[in-house]
Amino acid sequence: MKKFNFRKVLDGLTAASPVGSSGGGSGSGAGGSVHPGGTAGAAGTPREEIQETLTSDYFQICKTVRHGFPYLPTALAFDPVQKILAIGTRTGAIRILGRPGVDCYCQHESGAAVLQLQFLINEGALVSACADDALHLWNLRQKRPAILHSLKFNRERITYCHLPFQSKWLYVGTERGNTHIVNIESFILSGYVIMWNKAIELSTKTHPGPVVHLSDSPRDEGKLLIGYENGTIVFWDLRSKRADLRAYYDEAIHSVAWHHEGKQFMCSHSDGSLTLWNLKSPNRPFQTTIPHGKVQRDGKKPESCKPILKVEYKTCKNSEPFVVFSGGLSYDKPCRRPSLTIMHGKAITVLEMDHPIVDFLTLCETPYPNEFQEPYAVVVLLEKDLIVVDLTQTNFPIFENPYPIDIHESPVTCTEYFADCPPDLIPVLYSVGAKHKKQGYSNKEWPISGGAWNLGAQTYPEIIITGHADGSVKFWDASAITLQMLYKLKTSKVFEKQKVGEGKATAEIVEEDPFAVQMMYWCPESRIFCVAGVSAYVIVYRFSKHEVNTEIASLEVRLQSEVEDIITPEPETNPPFPDASSQLPSLKSLSGSTNTVACEGTMKDSIPCLSVKARPVRMPPGYQADLVIQLVWVDGEPPQQITSLAVNSAYGLVAFGNCNGLAVVDFMQKTVLLSMGTLDLYGSSDPYQRQPRSPRKSRQFAAGLTELSDSPVSLELERCKSPTSGKDHVNGHCTSPTSQSCSSGKRLSSADVSRANRRGPGRPPFRKAQSAACMEISLPVTTEENRENSFSRSRSSSVSSIDRDSKEAITALFFMESFARKNDSAVSSCLWVGTGLGMVIILSLNLPASDDSRHSEPVVVSPSGTVLTLKGAVLTFACLDCMGTLTHQPYEVWRDPHSADDGDKTRKRKLVMHSPSSSQDMGDHQFAVICSEKQAKVFSLPSQTCLYVHNITETSFLLRADVVTLCNSVCLACFCANGHIMTLSLPSLRPLLDMNYLPVTDMRIARTFCFTNEGQALYLSSPTEIQRLTYSQEMCDNLQDMLGDLFTPVETPEAQNRGFLKGLFGGSGQAFDREELFGEATAGKASRSLAQHIPGSGGIEGVRGAAGGVIGDLTRARIALDERGQKLGELDERTASMMASAEAFSKHAHEVMLKYKDKKWYQF
Repeated sequence: MKKFNFRKVLDGLTAASPVGSSGGGSGSGAGGSVHPGGTAGAAGTPREEIQETLTSDYFQICKTVRHGFPYLPTALAFDPVQKILAIGTRTGAIRILGRPGVDCYCQHESGAAVLQLQFLINEGALVSACADDALHLWNLRQKRPAILHSLKFNRERITYCHLPFQSKWLYVGTERGNTHIVNIESFILSGYVIMWNKAIELSTKTHPGPVVHLSDSPRDEGKLLIGYENGTIVFWDLRSKRADLRAYYDEAIHSVAWHHEGKQFMCSHSDGSLTLWNLKSPNRPFQTTIPHGKVQRDGKKPESCKPILKVEYKTCKNSEPFVVFSGGLSYDKPCRRPSLTIMHGKAITVLEMDHPIVDFLTLCETPYPNEFQEPYAVVVLLEKDLIVVDLTQTNFPIFENPYPIDIHESPVTCTEYFADCPPDLIPVLYSVGAKHKKQGYSNKEWPISGGAWNLGAQTYPEIIITGHADGSVKFWDASAITLQMLYKLKTSKVFEKQKVGEGKATAEIVEEDPFAVQMMYWCPESRIFCVAGVSAYVIVYRFSKHEVNTEIASLEVRLQSEVEDIITPEPETNPPFPDASSQLPSLKSLSGSTNTVACEGTMKDSIPCLSVKARPVRMPPGYQADLVIQLVWVDGEPPQQITSLAVNSAYGLVAFGNCNGLAVVDFMQKTVLLSMGTLDLYGSSDPYQRQPRSPRKSRQFAAGLTELSDSPVSLELERCKSPTSGKDHVNGHCTSPTSQSCSSGKRLSSADVSRANRRGPGRPPFRKAQSAACMEISLPVTTEENRENSFSRSRSSSVSSIDRDSKEAITALFFMESFARKNDSAVSSCLWVGTGLGMVIILSLNLPASDDSRHSEPVVVSPSGTVLTLKGAVLTFACLDCMGTLTHQPYEVWRDPHSADDGDKTRKRKLVMHSPSSSQDMGDHQFAVICSEKQAKVFSLPSQTCLYVHNITETSFLLRADVVTLCNSVCLACFCANGHIMTLSLPSLRPLLDMNYLPVTDMRIARTFCFTNEGQALYLSSPTEIQRLTYSQEMCDNLQDMLGDLFTPVETPEAQNRGFLKGLFGGSGQAFDREELFGEATAGKASRSLAQHIPGSGGIEGVRGAAGGVIGDLTRARIALDERGQKLGELDERTASMMASAEAFSKHAHEVMLKYKDKKWYQF
């Protein structure tokens, strides 16, 4: 255990870490000072020793589980005995699903799209065929599946695969029309090949096209049905190596399905028709139907429809067969949604889907193809959903899906993750969320019920919150690496709906998704929840178990950086908002359509972007809106988007900032306490001594409004600029683009800026607004070449950089009990404000002394004069007590605001001001941890001495930083734009972990990555999936116990007794020996150049994967025995060889001895 003594702080830190953002300069103001980062002074240095328990051995990074719907699905497979489902995707991923909790993600290294999946039924294995013409065999008998074998085709492209039940020979059809056969056990190609020119008639002059279907006859395994794309069907006799029959149809074939007796089969075609064929009369189909075609009056063939992409033909013992197909709708209804049609007898049911159908499978009671199939459900894989239809009920209801596959119901715009939160929250949220459950689902059990899962050792509660583009917020129970929806909150319900046709009269700043959630802040202890929306508003929610009917309180805030327009009201009075009619009538207005500038009308002023409902609103139990705060238009300029947000329930305050300044609102008294430009927060402590510019010369542009520019000038500027820095024109110091902050995705040259200024007041150059959602997390990209530089801003800002010298975004806010000034002897309520230029300003909060007067007496917010500096935009704050323990922010213990037993409002608030509560005396000092995009610093308070500084990155910048607890200790976790995940010890900022783990390939990752306690983190890996990971060694070690088992020992059901007569007349009596036919002895070897065998790492990986369990021990022992046996065998052979050699030598020596035995020496 390492000990650190603060008395031995080296002064050399100053030289090692010069301040980046201020160049070491200090502009001291009244009652405060600016300390260059890295200065270590003796004044006020604490004398106690802090014991840091965390070492690098506590850290290790690994992915734990992936939640959500598989992104861009392409293939589907089901094991009817194990009852597990596999989904392949365009990105080469496979998701395997069983009972809730059994959810496995694996990835092909090539990243090639998955074309087809085939289970080895009840064998614990899966075959995948990929777009790079490779076949892979996955071992599912381990918790993390691995590839055992791969076979890469070199000269032919794979189009279709078929693996008969209980067979070890896989049929592979190719684009050239040939059919190859692969041994599943050895993954070696057989010499037996069905060439296309042998399969079709010699007289046929055209190529039949790729193989689109392969299946063996249910009646005779020795017969293979081959479907070619152009409409040719060949029934191939594998024993005699010739075609038994051929059938031709003049429409392209998409799929084929057998009747279980093996006497007839059905084909689906490109003209929307289904044909039924009999093996006895293959000349033409004995039945042709176009299910959705209109019957012509003159008796002609019905008109053709859209292609039927797949058909399944399933028989029932006690009812008519089911025919299920996708597509086939009539062309005269272009707006019809994708559909699945179920034909059962004469009844035709069309199930319309919300998304295009990728694939579907009919689930049947038996795995044997030659028995009555008895279908009971249809699994439908859509582009963005998974649906299971119950076939056992006449109205075909769908099953309620237990998987969290609706994360992307509306695009995710932000995420928050809370581990080890209060245990009562999950049942409380579930109880209010359960009331919104939909009705009409099937009453049967979810049919995909395979695998096994247990809770494991990890038991602390975890909650994930996702914010969405439509304004909804979802709370998820994420305990024990599962994910279950708890509660959904619709934030858009506080606003009036925009009626169609009124678009031009609105003050909206975004056209699409005006309610998109941009930031969220949640206090689990007090249950206060706050969201910031893309339309520059903040909503404060309180939690209640009771339904209420009430009006929604709302406030409007003017926030801009010009001195003469700033309104700083007295705390006891409401701020004066100038009336819109008092503005100069000559000033022109911006059209509400947001991408054009109107030439008539009055200038917008003091108008919010959205309208809050004025009438009483029914609020169901759960989160209920307590206050809506909206930023308003000022002098024709739209409000800038919010870049930082903080709430404190004990203080009753909410603070938020943007690139113009900071607003602090008392949500208990519903008053605005502070609305101030960033420059004015400094007072005389501004280290740069910048002068506010005239409002007439500084018309700027709305935050988040982006334009895809192809300007050669702006491209050149962007190319030569570092992705992590911009130059401040006035002071010449490098900052992250977050700091310059305001407005558009277009980079402006100096000529552009001067042109913009010449437009005159009220005529800013506006661009089309795009929300965070429609840009997939608001990523302004100038051109394709600039994509690698597109991560040039911090997570807190939703806008890209523009060179600015007067505006400084508020990027981080933090309420805490701390020492506001150097000479303070006791902690007081403070608001810490971090800016995009790396400045930290401490504001003092003067709260009413007694709880009784909290609702009547004003709260006073005043600058303390203290300013600290860091390099790069400030990302996060935290506070440690004198023992190095993380102190929780003050909070109010939750009480129901509408409880029945609380008749009056005088019930006392229960506040927790210091946490941990055991140390009521905070001591005479504390540590402030501040992390920016470039560096982390630890200050001792009240002396404001910088004790430790760590320059985290020079060439990149941090996207996220969080102070988290791990193993009863505390550390700083950072995620860098270059893909590195780092942890630093606290308070000494020793590097504990630095791993290049996650390349930021998408702004989505940057926007949604977040750390939480107990070594957990998450990010959105695709628009539909959440990837969770851990940076804790302990959790990596225990992960195997927490993951579900995909394979469980299940007896294969016995085949039905077919009866004597059926066996005699119903099919071929002789057993079909594939081994004899396809084996090397008979068929010979395949050409080596045709396919290349690649051994997989599945065996060894399987041992490592199952390292924690008995299976792992057995597997290891078996492999060790195999190796020992192999070595013993080699030793036996060597011994035998040596014995034979010795015997030969002895015999030869004996012969020589006999030859010369009786000879004298002179006879030699």
